[in-house]
Formats: sequence, structure tokens, C-alpha cells
Amino acid sequence: MDRRSLLAAGGGALAVAAGAPQAHAAGPAGLGRWPGRDVVRFNVISDIQGDLRDFGRALDDMAAVNPRSAGLAVAGDITPRGYDAEYAQVEAELKRHSHPRDVAWAIGNHEFYVPKWRDPDTLSQGTWPNNTTEDSLFRSFYRFARRGTVQAETSFGGIPVLTLGTERYSHYHDPTLWDEVWLSEAQFTWLENRLWHWSRRRRPVMVITHHPLPNTVSGTRNKLYASDYLQADRLLGLLGRHPDVFLFSGHTHWDLELSDWVVRRVVPGTANLSGFTVVNTGAIQTGYRDDGKGGEVSVGGTFNQGLQVEVRRDAVVIKARDFARRAWLKEITVPLSR
Repeated sequence: MDRRSLLAAGGGALAVAAGAPQAHAAGPAGLGRWPGRDVVRFNVISDIQGDLRDFGRALDDMAAVNPRSAGLAVAGDITPRGYDAEYAQVEAELKRHSHPRDVAWAIGNHEFYVPKWRDPDTLSQGTWPNNTTEDSLFRSFYRFARRGTVQAETSFGGIPVLTLGTERYSHYHDPTLWDEVWLSEAQFTWLENRLWHWSRRRRPVMVITHHPLPNTVSGTRNKLYASDYLQADRLLGLLGRHPDVFLFSGHTHWDLELSDWVVRRVVPGTANLSGFTVVNTGAIQTGYRDDGKGGEVSVGGTFNQGLQVEVRRDAVVIKARDFARRAWLKEITVPLSR
């Protein structure tokens, strides 16, 4: 059982109380070249995985620091295992705290872990898939996210936000695979069209996906995360053509204190010599670093990290936040190309 499975085996999500304050709404649309706001701010987190207490603390801290956030993106592993009851607990916790009106949810590998369990209290990987169909796992995510596809587009204050995700849980299709990401021709075509659409309109594009691409941010040169995508080269080829694309990925839980938390990835053959920006999202639940032996080790202590993103007229500022300590860790400014 891999480390992600062990995390899931640690138990279900915490119970939450009903009764919720109203979400604070995003401000008016528009940015820079468009009428309205000079700066659009939003937040990105990932890997809640049942840690609802830290999720609530993160929501409270984001609301205090960024009270007029234009949106919240969650880069996958929303639940520990993908049970409907776990999605309901996340939704209940979200409602208990102030949060932006617009929330963009990406699907993660933990949304597919129900088949490892005979029932919510009994781990039984030897009898996988325990009468759980692949289709039922997608339906649970769609009900929660209130849409009918893995990929989706939304707007945070006029900034396009695209969410991507696997359309297969690989172990259903190949017994030698588990969490590897597979994208359909339709999703690739949709992504390519949307990237060119916004490029022609001179808008930076925010792409949210759970799994990291190889040779990008922290952890992606580690053997644990070198092969997350079955079609990595094709996805890199699409993203790599656009200098004002910002890809946010989770899954690794690697500490935002690491130096390669943000990188520019240049993709050969794309004619974009400046590359595109890739950002690690940290994690709400448990942090990790390289163990020096080709694996990883827990950071230890309280770990609860995420991002604040500021899109300005001529640049995007990305700030790493420690929600537990209510402190900024670092920031970087990425100039826009146009």
C-alpha cells in the first residue's frame, strides 16, 4: 500500500457542525486592460484529505488576509477516499466559514479510493474494487462539484481558470497501474482551444490540476512523481506554447519552503523560449520533503499551506502562506509577456 493509501487508511473525515455564515462574494470583474479592478486576488489550496480542522483554519486565514478574494481553487484530493459522506463533510465545513462565491474544484487520486474499502471502516485492497464501479466515483465528484465533466472553466474576477483531471481511474483499465492520469482527446482539444482563445485576448490563464508534471516543481524529479501522467509530453506541449499560462499542481504535499516551489518550464519545440510558470500548491494535510534516498519524509509538526495569487496589469504575484502560523513564507513576481 503506497503512502497515499496509508493516508486514506488513517480514517475518515472529521465530523462537522451545521450552520454557516454566508460566503463573501467576489468583487466586480475586470482587470488592468479591462475596466474594473487593478488587481485580482484569489487563493489556491490542495490536498484536504479529511483534515477538516486545518481546512477550516485555512479558510479563516484566507478570509482575514484576502477578504475580497475573487475565488478559491482546490487542486484535488478534496476527500480522503471519495465517499459521498466525505464530500458532504467538506461542503459542510466550507459553509461554516467565509469563502469566495466562486470555487473551482479539481479531481484528485484520493477521490478514487473507495474501491480499496469493503465499507467505510474496513480496508480491503485484496478484494478491490469491492463492488464499486468507476462510473460511481465520477458521479460522486460531479454531484459535489455541480458539473458533468472533469474539465471546467470559471472566472475569478475576469481571470480564466481551467481545471483538468483524469477521466479514468487507471487500475480499472490496467492492473499494473493505479493513480496515473489519462486525458481524453476531447479534454485535450478543449484545453488547446481555451488556451488559444485567451491568448488571443491577452489574458493570463490559470490552470488547476492535481498531479504535477515531470521535471517541474518540488518532488517532480523524485521517482515517486516522475510518471503521474500517461500523456505528459502532449500536455506539456500544449501548455508550453503559452508564456502567460500558470499551472498549479498538488499531490506531492511538498513543503512550500523549498526553493523549487515555483519554476519556469521550457518545453522544446514549442517556440516559447521563456516557458510557462508551474507552481506547487503545498497541502492542507501533512507536509513532505525529499529524504535524500529517492523517497520522501514527513516535515513533522503542524503543516497547513497554500497560495495567494495577485494578477496585476503587467505581472502575477504568487505568495506562499502558512495558514497555521498565519505567516507569509515567500513570494515571487512573474512579469506578463504582453
